Amino acid sequence: MSAAVTIVIPHHRAETLCDCLRALFSHGGPPLRVIVVDDGPDAPSIQRARKEFPQIEVLRNQRNLGFSASCNRGLEAVRTPYAVLLNDDTRVTANWLEPLLGAAESEPSVAACQPKLLSAGQPGRLDDGGAAGGYIDRLGFPFCRGRLLYHLERDRGQYDRQVPLFWACGSAMLLRLEAVRRIGFLDPEYYMHMEEIDLCWRLHLAGYRVMAVPSSVVYHHSGRSLSAATFRRAYLKHRNNLVMVCKNVGAGSLLRILPLRCCLEVLASLGYLLRGQWRQVPAPLAALLWCLTHPLNLRRRRRQSQALLQGGAASVDEGVYQGSILYQYFVRGVREASALMPEEGES
Repeated sequence: MSAAVTIVIPHHRAETLCDCLRALFSHGGPPLRVIVVDDGPDAPSIQRARKEFPQIEVLRNQRNLGFSASCNRGLEAVRTPYAVLLNDDTRVTANWLEPLLGAAESEPSVAACQPKLLSAGQPGRLDDGGAAGGYIDRLGFPFCRGRLLYHLERDRGQYDRQVPLFWACGSAMLLRLEAVRRIGFLDPEYYMHMEEIDLCWRLHLAGYRVMAVPSSVVYHHSGRSLSAATFRRAYLKHRNNLVMVCKNVGAGSLLRILPLRCCLEVLASLGYLLRGQWRQVPAPLAALLWCLTHPLNLRRRRRQSQALLQGGAASVDEGVYQGSILYQYFVRGVREASALMPEEGES
């Protein structure tokens, strides 16, 4: 089955690249086509990878284009029906690929699949970035099966069902290329953060589905690409989330959501201040300012997304929590995603 898939690895100086490739070729089954997109200078990490794994194909960007653009360059070179976006700080396990391909092959409407992501740095815990797959609330705030805001769950097998998702994590994500080419690749203007959620949202608008495949397991060193304690990471997360909402939410809902979202961004800034996270304090306000000063950019990108909408697309509400995760977390004290989105077969 691996002849049907190409592995695309965006890379920017990460020293974990060779470890990622060792696991990939150890557990990849038959020979895999692996494309590494080197986003920047010819660092020692890519030189070592080329020497140890001469079978990889390396596409080199002349300058740092960011995660989204690097993934897109790799996807453009794919000639197989499926591609897997795989971070260079992941470690795949035995039999990781076959369940993903099987889930996609069994249902033509499935355009993206995610394995269960476990933390490589915190044994026994789900990964902070994608855990066991992504949901979203009605205000546009994403959360995971296994990670609700600041609370990360231990893996107890509680998310071992194959269920529909709203989004799949770009750290390890199988894509049906026919569907992705139809809706367009990752939005390169995000640079990094939220790009895979936006992609999945557009897949839903076009009538496709996203699936969690927990029988496939991948370990991930979350947050290696950009430290959590930086203004830039916080800014990109806030700005890109606002852009994503502006692009993809229906017109009526958007008019109701935007005023509340503006207030919540101000509260987020105050929250950083109260927690002593000084570098992140101005990030939500800077994100709001960017959106206010780029209306034409938002209008253009919204038109592109809304043009994909299929009348009555059945999958648009899959993986959407109809309440607010902020209210549930901060007011009601809810800490686990399963309390908001019960697994199939649970009460």
